Amino acid sequence: MSLPMAGGLELGDLKVFSNPDHSVILWGWGGCPWMASLSRGPWTWLLPGLKGGVVEKPWNWYQVSGFLSVFSSLSVPIWEKFWASPALGSASSPCRSPLLLALPAWLGAAGDHDPDQILSCWHHPALPLAVGRLLIEFSSPMSMERVQRENPDVRLGGKYTPADCLPRQKVAILIPFRHREHHLKYWLHYLHPILRRQKVAYGIYIINQFGEDTFNRAKLLNVGFLEALKDDEEYDCFIFSDVDLVPMDDRNLYRCYEQPRHFAVGMDKFGFRLPYAGYFGGVSGLSKSQFLKINGFPNEYWGWGGEDDDIFNRISLNGMKVSRPDIRIGRYRMIKHERDKHNEPNPQRFTKIQNTKMTMKRDGISSLQYRVVEVSRQPMYTNITVEIGRPPPRLARG
Repeated sequence: MSLPMAGGLELGDLKVFSNPDHSVILWGWGGCPWMASLSRGPWTWLLPGLKGGVVEKPWNWYQVSGFLSVFSSLSVPIWEKFWASPALGSASSPCRSPLLLALPAWLGAAGDHDPDQILSCWHHPALPLAVGRLLIEFSSPMSMERVQRENPDVRLGGKYTPADCLPRQKVAILIPFRHREHHLKYWLHYLHPILRRQKVAYGIYIINQFGEDTFNRAKLLNVGFLEALKDDEEYDCFIFSDVDLVPMDDRNLYRCYEQPRHFAVGMDKFGFRLPYAGYFGGVSGLSKSQFLKINGFPNEYWGWGGEDDDIFNRISLNGMKVSRPDIRIGRYRMIKHERDKHNEPNPQRFTKIQNTKMTMKRDGISSLQYRVVEVSRQPMYTNITVEIGRPPPRLARG
């Protein structure tokens, strides 16, 4: 299929046109046109196969800038629903990857027509990069040397910045950790390529709990938030991930949203269903401002369980709502393992969850105390070993 082209602003493979009914055609990436209706309010997206559309005069730079501003602010939720549609999700579809454009702040002054200053990294992967549903398995041998060979563009410390576009966010991925080296190899093997396909600017931080006292997941994540900002103050998005969870679809975009994000909607251990409405465990993401608004995570959940429910309560009590991807996209595979030693279920977790409203202002990032033991920059990640203390005597293991 082809459309008549009689002018317009050409941005690499992307062309922006105006036609008589005041619509705009985005043309490129595998010959897939997309049409945004500007005149009928909420935006209407048409599938590939658009007919007609005689191109009139091209837009001037001010018109293009204004369109990009509106498009950027409205497109994310629309694309999420649109991209999950059967037509785009089928393996035979040649147009599975919609586009997002830059905010005007990145466009430069009016009249600056440098394409390098116009295109930002797509929040949805570009057509040649999107895979969709992934085959995730943990039976093949895995080594850190293999992970390093597969990801030559990742810099020391597990950092990556797309070379061909300008990211809207800078993402720190934080993993609470102790004695999970085997799991980490698989996690890095899958996540580095996924993140690179998603055009994410990111750094991976392993927050390793020193010693053998009771594990404290949420406190480690608080530490990771502060230490990542010490390493790079430009981080404005934080994703908190268990090391044994791998996404099964690369359309599950690791970025921050207008509301706190819960990524792990359907784990295999739960039959790919959300176990309960308030579940916030596994993999989640908050912007810097969202994290600070809830005073970070609680520090007093020693052992397994409860901290994710406390975090959900903090989000709700601060007037925010949890957002999630479509259940078909938010699937995760868990690496099977025995429960870790010194991470037994916390017997006080149910009582603590009921008291979040009273404790969240005094227990969190504002009260965090820890000691950095070592910072080690490995080829595929940054390891931060920290001493975070031990639980009160009544919770100490016998």
